[in-house]
Amino acid sequence: MSWRRALKDTARSGLAVERTRLEPLVAVRGAAGLAIVVAVSLWAFGPAAAASSAFGAFQAAIATFQRSWRPRPELALASGASLAVSTFLGYLTISQELLFLALLVGWAFTAGMSWAAGPTIGLIASSNVAIMLVTVTLPTSVAQAAGHAAMMIVGGVVQAALIVLFPVRRWGAHRDALADALAAEGDYARRLRDNPLASFDPLPLMEARNAAAVTPRQARRRPAELHGARGIAERIRPVLASLADPAMGVPAEGPARDRVRELLAAAGAILDVAAHAIRRGEPVAVPAAALATFRTPDTGSILTGRPYRAAARLNTLLQDVMETAGGSTPKAPGETPQRSRSRPTFLALIPTALTAMRKELRKDSPIARHATRVSAVAAAGYVLGTALPLGHGYWAPLTSVMVMRPDFSQTYSRAVARLGGTVVGVAVATAVVRLADPGTYLSGALAVVSAALMYLLMRTGQFAAQGCIAAYVVFLLGMGGEQWTQTVPERVLLTLLGGLLAMLAYAVYPAWETARLRTRLADWLATQGRYASVVFGSYADPALRNVPDVREALLTARTARAAWHTGVARALAEPVRHRGLSRTAADDAEDALAQLGRVAMLLEAHLPERGATPVPAAAGLAAALRESTQQGAKAIRERRVPTWDAVRAALDAWETQSEAEAEAGNPAAPGTPASADTPAGAEPSDSAEPSGSAKPSAGAKPLTPATPDNDTFVRDTARLVLDTLTELSEALDTAVPPMRLDGTAAAETAAEKPDGPRNPEDSAARGTGA
Repeated sequence: MSWRRALKDTARSGLAVERTRLEPLVAVRGAAGLAIVVAVSLWAFGPAAAASSAFGAFQAAIATFQRSWRPRPELALASGASLAVSTFLGYLTISQELLFLALLVGWAFTAGMSWAAGPTIGLIASSNVAIMLVTVTLPTSVAQAAGHAAMMIVGGVVQAALIVLFPVRRWGAHRDALADALAAEGDYARRLRDNPLASFDPLPLMEARNAAAVTPRQARRRPAELHGARGIAERIRPVLASLADPAMGVPAEGPARDRVRELLAAAGAILDVAAHAIRRGEPVAVPAAALATFRTPDTGSILTGRPYRAAARLNTLLQDVMETAGGSTPKAPGETPQRSRSRPTFLALIPTALTAMRKELRKDSPIARHATRVSAVAAAGYVLGTALPLGHGYWAPLTSVMVMRPDFSQTYSRAVARLGGTVVGVAVATAVVRLADPGTYLSGALAVVSAALMYLLMRTGQFAAQGCIAAYVVFLLGMGGEQWTQTVPERVLLTLLGGLLAMLAYAVYPAWETARLRTRLADWLATQGRYASVVFGSYADPALRNVPDVREALLTARTARAAWHTGVARALAEPVRHRGLSRTAADDAEDALAQLGRVAMLLEAHLPERGATPVPAAAGLAAALRESTQQGAKAIRERRVPTWDAVRAALDAWETQSEAEAEAGNPAAPGTPASADTPAGAEPSDSAEPSGSAKPSAGAKPLTPATPDNDTFVRDTARLVLDTLTELSEALDTAVPPMRLDGTAAAETAAEKPDGPRNPEDSAARGTGA
């Protein structure tokens, strides 16, 4: 993407106003806390202290709006306290230019590194640095600085107290996360009717998992419908895919496929009503037609084998979902109560945050590069703003710190949004000041109104939020005695300067995501291979099968997948050409890895009972798969095409052994008991989440229910895995084939080169993505 197009796209995204659900009660609560703090400060200490306390209360309320599953009162307290410390230290050093500049650089660098601990902490830290640049100019003595810092803490305390005393949807975010997960699976079930290989975005499941982590105190007060529903929702996903996938035995057309479509439609309807009930805390009203679909006795005569087991399992899980959504947690006889996911307290997060920041202190870390950019731009902006004869020079570094983010697209879009919002907000606030000439108290009231609008509109986009913030600052400084002529012209110019510095810093010292796409892809391959190998290993020795191992491998693969998609989204907005991985190669590789996850998930959906006869050959395949994917990940990082000779050899040895046993008169291979097709007693722990449209592998053998043979089933699934790995190598093999004398490409066929794609060691120099 060219710089011109990148700037155009980021500017458009920064100025866009999104349609989203507003939360007026939460906005009113935040504005009420701000009004209380301003009124009390004006009455007791005067306009200057009121302005400082207003900044503390304003920032504390913003912190509680961030998407975080932590207790929001603690976020308000932490925000107010950290801003108080920043202001007091800043005032102590403001008289010494070099000392204050050193403090600003150190504080800005720490704020930049805090993004390693998460976006919520990063935003709070960055906002504290920006607001400190304003608040240090308000006190006139050390005692006043201490008093202003104390009032900032009071502002945070007031906001925290209002959250505790007047909760708005106390468990609303947790309800929404769980409901979104169920609704996403309902939509997935409906899409599977027309496309049995439909993709599934795991983000709702990831959000639900994050929301399910609670403290012991929260676990005792959590609503009953939030207990256990997430685990059921995650087990539904592989069952839906197993029921719809033709590889599991249901033909593409015919009575069996029609029955599967009916079951999927009914499952979608049940999941939708369960999501609605959990979101609103209402009783479940399941459509009678959906219930009748699962109760009909015709299913047993139409579906057999694994499809019938999947339908029966889906029926059981949907009943559990309805019971859970209705406020009761289903428990099997003898089942131990489900333990809640433990969440550390806010203070316990401090060592974790420090550890995360320490790990990012390396030269190639994007977080460290971001921190370096922020500190350098903050210092340069402060020096330039002070040197220019405009006054209020802190607006330049304030703008830079507020708009800079670790990635290119957010930094540039926020810079454009802040400039546009500042112009609009200052223009509107200036017009009101000129026409109404408000005094101290009316200016304070207008500032509270501007803050309320910001709280209400902040989720609709940066342009609207920045406009409200600009008006808020104009009114608040007007309350402190500054005239509009002292703030408007220089603030617009210095805001433009700060935005330009931030944008220039990213152009000069970037941290392009495009260059890290190969690493992201390699990480995804390694974790996806480990997940598949653990699933195959479960068939090798069911007695030793460890469900937590499968779960852990899946969660690791899910995290790597999310990192890949985040990297791709950021890379698409960057004004740089691909560095070894073109968009076409990235899309094809993503499809191949998505298919690998899907195949492993289908195998996981039918894990054998612990007493089932093992499939010994699966152990060798699992070991080869784990080792090969690790080596393949290394090859991708080194810009080579991975090969899968070990997996192919293990699979060939398995097939040779099976053929030999069949010729010896033992058609039922080891690991093939007569009861191998009975329903699995253990529930699959989760699902793989392919994101792109997974393509069926050419030449794959259909897995029909007429063969209730675990050995055959697992072996055919392993063949599908090898096919997807081969597709991955083909996607990454972008070397230009040699040309014949007649001008045609001398591409080798699979028959000519059975060992897979070309070795691309010579193609790396061509720069074509290999």
